[in-house]
Amino acid sequence: MFAHLADVHIGAWRDPKMKELAITAFEKTIESILSRGVDFVIIAGDLFNTSVPPIDQVKRTVTQLQKLKEAKIPVYAIAGSHDYSPSGKTMLDVLEEAELLVNVMKGKAEEGKLTLTFTQDPKTQIKLTGILGRAGSLDKHYYEDLDMESLEKEDGKKIFLFHASITELKPKALEHMDSSPVSMMPKGFDYYAGGHVHITNEISVDGYKNVVYPGPLFPANFSELEELGQGGFVFVNDDWAIERVPVLVKERKVFLIDAEKKDVETINVELAELVKEDVKDKIILIRAKGELAEGRVSDIKFKEFIKHCNEQGAFAVMKNTAKLTSKEFEEYQQSHGSTDDVEAKVIKEHLGQTPIGLDAEAEAKLTKAMLDTLGEEQHEGEKKYEYEERVVKSAKELLR
Repeated sequence: MFAHLADVHIGAWRDPKMKELAITAFEKTIESILSRGVDFVIIAGDLFNTSVPPIDQVKRTVTQLQKLKEAKIPVYAIAGSHDYSPSGKTMLDVLEEAELLVNVMKGKAEEGKLTLTFTQDPKTQIKLTGILGRAGSLDKHYYEDLDMESLEKEDGKKIFLFHASITELKPKALEHMDSSPVSMMPKGFDYYAGGHVHITNEISVDGYKNVVYPGPLFPANFSELEELGQGGFVFVNDDWAIERVPVLVKERKVFLIDAEKKDVETINVELAELVKEDVKDKIILIRAKGELAEGRVSDIKFKEFIKHCNEQGAFAVMKNTAKLTSKEFEEYQQSHGSTDDVEAKVIKEHLGQTPIGLDAEAEAKLTKAMLDTLGEEQHEGEKKYEYEERVVKSAKELLR
Protein backbone atom coordinates (compact mmCIF):
# COMPACT_ATOMS: atom_id res chain seq x y z
CA MET A 1 0.00 0.00 0.00
CA PHE A 2 1.13 3.55 -0.71
CA ALA A 3 -0.25 7.07 -0.27
CA HIS A 4 -0.61 9.52 -3.17
CA LEU A 5 -0.68 13.26 -2.39
CA ALA A 6 -0.48 16.26 -4.67
CA ASP A 7 -0.89 20.05 -4.58
CA VAL A 8 -0.15 20.48 -0.90
CA HIS A 9 0.78 24.14 -1.53
CA ILE A 10 2.45 24.73 1.82
CA GLY A 11 2.84 28.49 2.20
CA ALA A 12 -0.24 29.32 0.14
CA TRP A 13 -2.87 31.81 1.28
CA ARG A 14 -1.97 35.34 2.29
CA ASP A 15 -4.16 35.32 5.39
CA PRO A 16 -2.10 33.85 8.29
CA LYS A 17 -5.01 31.78 9.60
CA MET A 18 -5.69 30.22 6.20
CA LYS A 19 -1.96 29.66 5.66
CA GLU A 20 -1.92 27.77 8.93
CA LEU A 21 -4.70 25.46 7.72
CA ALA A 22 -2.64 24.36 4.69
CA ILE A 23 0.28 23.16 6.82
CA THR A 24 -2.14 21.69 9.38
CA ALA A 25 -3.71 19.60 6.59
CA PHE A 26 -0.26 18.24 5.75
CA GLU A 27 0.48 17.41 9.38
CA LYS A 28 -2.88 15.68 9.76
CA THR A 29 -2.25 13.68 6.57
CA ILE A 30 1.15 12.46 7.75
CA GLU A 31 -0.46 11.33 11.01
CA SER A 32 -3.01 9.33 9.02
CA ILE A 33 -0.29 7.82 6.82
CA LEU A 34 1.79 6.76 9.83
CA SER A 35 -1.25 5.12 11.41
CA ARG A 36 -1.82 3.00 8.30
CA GLY A 37 1.80 1.90 7.96
CA VAL A 38 2.08 2.37 4.18
CA ASP A 39 5.08 1.19 2.18
CA PHE A 40 5.86 4.61 0.69
CA VAL A 41 4.42 8.05 -0.11
CA ILE A 42 4.11 9.82 -3.46
CA ILE A 43 3.93 13.62 -3.76
CA ALA A 44 2.98 14.49 -7.36
CA GLY A 45 4.13 18.12 -7.39
CA ASP A 46 3.54 21.41 -5.57
CA LEU A 47 4.55 20.37 -2.09
CA PHE A 48 5.26 24.07 -1.62
CA ASN A 49 3.47 27.06 -3.08
CA THR A 50 6.73 28.68 -4.21
CA SER A 51 10.28 27.60 -4.99
CA VAL A 52 11.51 29.63 -1.98
CA PRO A 53 8.93 28.98 0.78
CA PRO A 54 8.97 30.71 4.19
CA ILE A 55 11.48 29.22 6.63
CA ASP A 56 8.88 28.50 9.32
CA GLN A 57 6.80 26.53 6.81
CA VAL A 58 9.87 24.60 5.62
CA LYS A 59 10.76 23.75 9.23
CA ARG A 60 7.34 22.27 9.93
CA THR A 61 7.39 20.36 6.63
CA VAL A 62 10.80 18.90 7.45
CA THR A 63 9.50 17.80 10.86
CA GLN A 64 6.75 15.76 9.18
CA LEU A 65 9.07 14.25 6.56
CA GLN A 66 11.47 13.31 9.36
CA LYS A 67 8.65 11.34 11.01
CA LEU A 68 8.23 9.33 7.80
CA LYS A 69 11.97 8.74 7.57
CA GLU A 70 12.11 7.48 11.15
CA ALA A 71 9.23 5.11 10.34
CA LYS A 72 11.21 3.89 7.30
CA ILE A 73 8.55 5.14 4.88
CA PRO A 74 10.26 6.57 1.75
CA VAL A 75 8.84 9.63 -0.01
CA TYR A 76 9.00 9.84 -3.82
CA ALA A 77 8.24 13.16 -5.47
CA ILE A 78 8.44 15.45 -8.48
CA ALA A 79 8.48 19.24 -8.56
CA GLY A 80 5.29 21.04 -9.56
CA SER A 81 4.64 24.28 -11.41
CA HIS A 82 4.70 26.22 -8.13
CA ASP A 83 7.70 24.76 -6.33
CA TYR A 84 9.89 24.75 -9.46
CA SER A 85 11.53 28.04 -10.42
CA PRO A 86 12.47 29.21 -13.96
CA SER A 87 16.14 28.83 -12.97
CA GLY A 88 15.55 25.15 -12.24
CA LYS A 89 15.89 25.47 -8.47
CA THR A 90 13.45 23.79 -6.13
CA MET A 91 13.28 23.16 -2.39
CA LEU A 92 12.97 19.47 -3.26
CA ASP A 93 16.71 19.50 -4.01
CA VAL A 94 17.42 20.54 -0.43
CA LEU A 95 15.06 17.91 0.97
CA GLU A 96 16.61 15.23 -1.24
CA GLU A 97 20.10 16.20 -0.09
CA ALA A 98 18.86 15.75 3.48
CA GLU A 99 17.58 12.29 2.47
CA LEU A 100 14.00 13.18 3.34
CA LEU A 101 12.64 12.38 -0.12
CA VAL A 102 13.69 11.20 -3.57
CA ASN A 103 13.00 13.25 -6.70
CA VAL A 104 12.15 10.53 -9.23
CA MET A 105 12.61 12.67 -12.35
CA LYS A 106 16.08 11.42 -13.23
CA GLY A 107 17.65 10.71 -16.58
CA LYS A 108 19.64 12.24 -19.39
CA ALA A 109 19.09 14.07 -22.66
CA GLU A 110 21.01 12.79 -25.68
CA GLU A 111 20.55 13.54 -29.36
CA GLY A 112 17.22 15.27 -28.78
CA LYS A 113 15.79 12.43 -26.69
CA LEU A 114 14.99 12.46 -22.97
CA THR A 115 15.71 9.08 -21.41
CA LEU A 116 14.35 8.65 -17.90
CA THR A 117 15.70 6.19 -15.36
CA PHE A 118 13.70 4.40 -12.68
CA THR A 119 13.90 4.65 -8.90
CA GLN A 120 13.07 1.28 -7.36
CA ASP A 121 11.40 1.09 -3.97
CA PRO A 122 13.49 -1.42 -1.97
CA LYS A 123 10.57 -2.98 -0.08
CA THR A 124 7.93 -3.42 -2.80
CA GLN A 125 10.30 -3.49 -5.81
CA ILE A 126 7.92 -1.04 -7.54
CA LYS A 127 9.72 1.21 -10.05
CA LEU A 128 8.95 4.93 -10.18
CA THR A 129 9.74 7.72 -12.60
CA GLY A 130 8.01 10.86 -13.85
CA ILE A 131 8.14 14.37 -15.24
CA LEU A 132 7.96 17.61 -13.28
CA GLY A 133 5.40 20.33 -13.93
CA ARG A 134 6.23 23.83 -15.15
CA ALA A 135 4.14 26.98 -15.32
CA GLY A 136 2.54 27.81 -18.65
CA SER A 137 2.67 24.14 -19.75
CA LEU A 138 6.41 24.51 -20.48
CA ASP A 139 6.80 20.88 -19.42
CA LYS A 140 5.22 19.77 -22.72
CA HIS A 141 8.54 19.61 -24.51
CA TYR A 142 9.75 16.99 -22.00
CA TYR A 143 6.93 14.71 -23.15
CA GLU A 144 7.55 15.53 -26.81
CA ASP A 145 11.22 14.48 -26.45
CA LEU A 146 10.54 11.51 -24.20
CA ASP A 147 12.02 8.12 -25.06
CA MET A 148 8.76 6.20 -24.72
CA GLU A 149 10.12 2.86 -25.87
CA SER A 150 12.62 2.44 -23.03
CA LEU A 151 9.95 3.22 -20.44
CA GLU A 152 7.28 0.97 -21.94
CA LYS A 153 9.53 -2.09 -22.30
CA GLU A 154 10.71 -1.91 -18.67
CA ASP A 155 9.33 -4.95 -16.84
CA GLY A 156 7.89 -5.16 -13.33
CA LYS A 157 5.39 -2.97 -11.49
CA LYS A 158 5.70 0.68 -12.49
CA ILE A 159 4.35 4.08 -11.41
CA PHE A 160 4.56 7.28 -13.47
CA LEU A 161 4.34 10.66 -11.68
CA PHE A 162 3.05 13.67 -13.63
CA HIS A 163 2.01 17.24 -12.88
CA ALA A 164 -0.09 18.29 -15.85
CA SER A 165 -3.65 18.68 -17.11
CA ILE A 166 -4.96 15.58 -18.91
CA THR A 167 -7.69 16.30 -21.47
CA GLU A 168 -9.70 13.17 -20.74
CA LEU A 169 -9.98 14.13 -17.06
CA LYS A 170 -10.50 17.87 -17.41
CA PRO A 171 -13.94 19.03 -16.19
CA LYS A 172 -16.08 21.52 -18.14
CA ALA A 173 -15.37 24.23 -15.57
CA LEU A 174 -11.71 24.09 -16.62
CA GLU A 175 -12.22 24.04 -20.39
CA HIS A 176 -10.04 27.16 -20.68
CA MET A 177 -7.05 25.33 -19.15
CA ASP A 178 -4.41 24.09 -21.55
CA SER A 179 -4.21 20.30 -21.55
CA SER A 180 -2.75 17.28 -23.31
CA PRO A 181 -4.16 13.82 -24.08
CA VAL A 182 -3.28 10.93 -21.80
CA SER A 183 -1.36 9.44 -24.74
CA MET A 184 1.47 11.93 -24.12
CA MET A 185 2.57 9.58 -21.32
CA PRO A 186 4.16 6.14 -21.80
CA LYS A 187 1.79 3.17 -21.83
CA GLY A 188 1.85 0.08 -19.66
CA PHE A 189 2.32 1.51 -16.17
CA ASP A 190 0.28 0.17 -13.27
CA TYR A 191 -0.48 3.59 -11.83
CA TYR A 192 -0.23 7.22 -13.00
CA ALA A 193 0.08 9.56 -10.01
CA GLY A 194 -1.20 12.97 -11.08
CA GLY A 195 -1.14 16.49 -9.73
CA HIS A 196 -1.65 20.10 -10.88
CA VAL A 197 -5.39 20.00 -11.59
CA HIS A 198 -7.21 20.46 -8.28
CA ILE A 199 -9.90 17.86 -8.87
CA THR A 200 -10.69 14.38 -7.60
CA ASN A 201 -11.00 12.09 -10.59
CA GLU A 202 -9.52 9.02 -12.23
CA ILE A 203 -9.76 7.03 -15.45
CA SER A 204 -8.51 3.77 -16.91
CA VAL A 205 -8.37 3.60 -20.70
CA ASP A 206 -6.61 1.37 -23.21
CA GLY A 207 -2.95 1.18 -22.20
CA TYR A 208 -3.37 3.53 -19.25
CA LYS A 209 -4.58 2.05 -15.97
CA ASN A 210 -5.32 4.12 -12.88
CA VAL A 211 -4.67 7.69 -14.05
CA VAL A 212 -5.49 9.46 -10.80
CA TYR A 213 -5.87 13.01 -9.51
CA PRO A 214 -6.16 12.94 -5.67
CA GLY A 215 -7.23 16.60 -5.46
CA PRO A 216 -5.50 19.29 -3.40
CA LEU A 217 -4.57 18.47 0.17
CA PHE A 218 -6.25 21.76 1.14
CA PRO A 219 -8.25 24.11 -1.14
CA ALA A 220 -5.99 26.88 -2.44
CA ASN A 221 -8.53 29.63 -3.20
CA PHE A 222 -12.11 30.85 -2.69
CA SER A 223 -13.61 28.80 -5.54
CA GLU A 224 -11.97 25.57 -4.40
CA LEU A 225 -13.16 26.10 -0.84
CA GLU A 226 -16.65 26.73 -2.19
CA GLU A 227 -16.70 23.68 -4.46
CA LEU A 228 -14.64 21.11 -2.53
CA GLY A 229 -15.03 22.26 1.05
CA GLN A 230 -12.02 20.19 2.06
CA GLY A 231 -8.90 18.55 0.70
CA GLY A 232 -7.87 14.95 0.44
CA PHE A 233 -5.48 12.28 -0.81
CA VAL A 234 -5.61 8.60 -1.72
CA PHE A 235 -4.39 5.30 -0.35
CA VAL A 236 -3.62 2.73 -3.05
CA ASN A 237 -3.88 -0.87 -1.90
CA ASP A 238 -1.70 -3.77 -3.01
CA ASP A 239 -4.25 -4.67 -5.72
CA TRP A 240 -4.16 -1.03 -6.98
CA ALA A 241 -7.63 -0.31 -5.57
CA ILE A 242 -8.04 3.39 -4.73
CA GLU A 243 -9.32 4.61 -1.36
CA ARG A 244 -10.01 8.35 -1.19
CA VAL A 245 -9.36 9.96 2.18
CA PRO A 246 -10.89 13.37 3.03
CA VAL A 247 -8.81 15.83 5.06
CA LEU A 248 -11.09 18.20 6.96
CA VAL A 249 -9.28 20.78 9.06
CA LYS A 250 -12.04 23.38 9.30
CA GLU A 251 -15.72 23.32 8.31
CA ARG A 252 -16.84 25.88 5.73
CA LYS A 253 -20.28 27.39 5.17
CA VAL A 254 -21.32 29.05 1.89
CA PHE A 255 -23.88 31.87 1.66
CA LEU A 256 -25.14 32.48 -1.88
CA ILE A 257 -26.78 35.83 -2.64
CA ASP A 258 -28.73 35.97 -5.92
CA ALA A 259 -29.24 39.66 -6.67
CA GLU A 260 -30.79 39.21 -10.10
CA LYS A 261 -33.67 41.70 -10.58
CA LYS A 262 -33.74 42.54 -6.86
CA ASP A 263 -33.25 45.89 -5.16
CA VAL A 264 -30.69 46.67 -2.47
CA GLU A 265 -33.30 46.69 0.30
CA THR A 266 -34.35 43.12 -0.55
CA ILE A 267 -30.73 41.94 -0.48
CA ASN A 268 -30.14 43.61 2.87
CA VAL A 269 -33.23 41.87 4.29
CA GLU A 270 -31.82 38.53 3.08
CA LEU A 271 -28.48 39.29 4.72
CA ALA A 272 -30.26 40.17 7.96
CA GLU A 273 -31.90 36.72 7.92
CA LEU A 274 -28.53 35.02 7.56
CA VAL A 275 -27.33 36.33 10.93
CA LYS A 276 -29.37 33.51 12.50
CA GLU A 277 -26.98 30.92 11.02
CA ASP A 278 -24.34 29.26 13.16
CA VAL A 279 -20.93 30.52 12.01
CA LYS A 280 -18.76 29.80 15.06
CA ASP A 281 -15.29 28.48 14.16
CA LYS A 282 -16.28 28.05 10.50
CA ILE A 283 -14.85 29.43 7.27
CA ILE A 284 -17.63 31.65 5.91
CA LEU A 285 -17.84 32.23 2.16
CA ILE A 286 -20.19 34.89 0.77
CA ARG A 287 -20.76 34.78 -2.99
CA ALA A 288 -23.06 37.40 -4.53
CA LYS A 289 -23.97 37.50 -8.21
CA GLY A 290 -26.57 38.92 -10.58
CA GLU A 291 -27.66 42.39 -11.69
CA LEU A 292 -29.44 44.61 -9.18
CA ALA A 293 -32.64 46.10 -10.53
CA GLU A 294 -32.30 49.14 -8.30
CA GLY A 295 -29.59 50.65 -6.09
CA ARG A 296 -25.83 50.44 -5.94
CA VAL A 297 -23.64 47.50 -4.98
CA SER A 298 -21.89 49.72 -2.42
CA ASP A 299 -25.22 50.09 -0.54
CA ILE A 300 -25.43 46.38 0.26
CA LYS A 301 -24.57 45.85 3.92
CA PHE A 302 -21.82 43.29 3.44
CA LYS A 303 -19.56 44.98 6.01
CA GLU A 304 -22.21 44.70 8.71
CA PHE A 305 -22.74 41.02 7.96
CA ILE A 306 -19.00 40.28 7.97
CA LYS A 307 -18.64 42.16 11.26
CA HIS A 308 -21.46 40.05 12.72
CA CYS A 309 -19.75 36.82 11.58
CA ASN A 310 -16.48 37.88 13.19
CA GLU A 311 -18.25 38.83 16.43
CA GLN A 312 -19.90 35.39 16.46
CA GLY A 313 -16.51 33.67 16.30
CA ALA A 314 -16.21 32.79 12.62
CA PHE A 315 -12.75 31.41 11.84
CA ALA A 316 -12.47 33.45 8.63
CA VAL A 317 -14.86 35.37 6.38
CA MET A 318 -14.39 35.82 2.64
CA LYS A 319 -16.54 37.62 0.07
CA ASN A 320 -16.72 37.28 -3.72
CA THR A 321 -18.75 39.86 -5.69
CA ALA A 322 -17.00 39.54 -9.05
CA LYS A 323 -20.29 38.71 -10.80
CA LEU A 324 -22.42 41.28 -8.96
CA THR A 325 -23.45 44.37 -10.96
CA SER A 326 -26.09 47.09 -10.80
CA LYS A 327 -28.65 48.35 -13.31
CA GLU A 328 -27.60 51.94 -12.61
CA PHE A 329 -24.04 51.20 -13.71
CA GLU A 330 -25.23 49.60 -16.96
CA GLU A 331 -27.48 52.58 -17.71
CA TYR A 332 -24.62 55.00 -17.04
CA GLN A 333 -22.41 53.13 -19.50
CA GLN A 334 -25.11 53.13 -22.18
CA SER A 335 -25.82 56.87 -21.83
CA HIS A 336 -22.18 57.93 -21.77
CA GLY A 337 -20.73 55.74 -24.50
CA SER A 338 -18.06 53.03 -24.26
CA THR A 339 -15.90 52.44 -21.21
CA ASP A 340 -12.91 53.99 -23.03
CA ASP A 341 -14.93 57.12 -23.86
CA VAL A 342 -16.11 57.52 -20.27
CA GLU A 343 -12.58 56.94 -19.00
CA ALA A 344 -11.07 59.57 -21.32
CA LYS A 345 -13.75 62.09 -20.39
CA VAL A 346 -13.28 61.62 -16.65
CA ILE A 347 -9.49 61.91 -16.95
CA LYS A 348 -9.81 65.14 -18.92
CA GLU A 349 -12.26 66.63 -16.41
CA HIS A 350 -9.88 66.05 -13.50
CA LEU A 351 -6.54 67.08 -15.03
CA GLY A 352 -4.49 69.51 -12.99
CA GLN A 353 -6.13 68.71 -9.67
CA THR A 354 -3.09 66.86 -8.31
CA PRO A 355 0.26 68.73 -7.87
CA ILE A 356 2.50 66.15 -9.56
CA GLY A 357 4.43 68.58 -11.74
CA LEU A 358 3.40 67.23 -15.14
CA ASP A 359 1.82 69.00 -18.09
CA ALA A 360 -1.73 68.03 -19.09
CA GLU A 361 -0.70 65.57 -21.81
CA ALA A 362 1.85 63.77 -19.62
CA GLU A 363 -0.59 63.63 -16.70
CA ALA A 364 -3.30 62.16 -18.93
CA LYS A 365 -0.90 59.49 -20.22
CA LEU A 366 0.24 58.60 -16.70
CA THR A 367 -3.35 58.40 -15.45
CA LYS A 368 -4.37 56.16 -18.37
CA ALA A 369 -1.35 53.91 -17.82
CA MET A 370 -2.15 53.67 -14.11
CA LEU A 371 -5.77 52.73 -14.83
CA ASP A 372 -4.62 50.07 -17.31
CA THR A 373 -2.21 48.66 -14.72
CA LEU A 374 -4.79 48.58 -11.94
CA GLY A 375 -7.27 46.99 -14.35
CA GLU A 376 -5.03 44.08 -15.32
CA GLU A 377 -6.68 40.70 -14.96
CA GLN A 378 -5.44 37.86 -12.81
CA HIS A 379 -3.36 35.38 -14.81
CA GLU A 380 -4.27 31.70 -15.03
CA GLY A 381 -2.82 29.86 -12.06
CA GLU A 382 -1.84 33.10 -10.33
CA LYS A 383 -2.83 33.38 -6.69
CA LYS A 384 -4.74 36.45 -5.53
CA TYR A 385 -1.90 37.75 -3.39
CA GLU A 386 0.60 37.16 -6.22
CA TYR A 387 -1.69 39.11 -8.55
CA GLU A 388 -2.00 41.98 -6.05
CA GLU A 389 1.76 42.15 -5.49
CA ARG A 390 2.39 42.21 -9.26
CA VAL A 391 -0.09 45.05 -9.84
CA VAL A 392 1.27 47.11 -6.92
CA LYS A 393 4.83 46.65 -8.18
CA SER A 394 3.84 47.79 -11.69
CA ALA A 395 2.00 50.82 -10.27
CA LYS A 396 5.02 51.85 -8.20
CA GLU A 397 7.27 51.58 -11.26
CA LEU A 398 4.91 53.90 -13.17
CA LEU A 399 4.96 56.47 -10.36
CA ARG A 400 8.75 56.50 -10.36
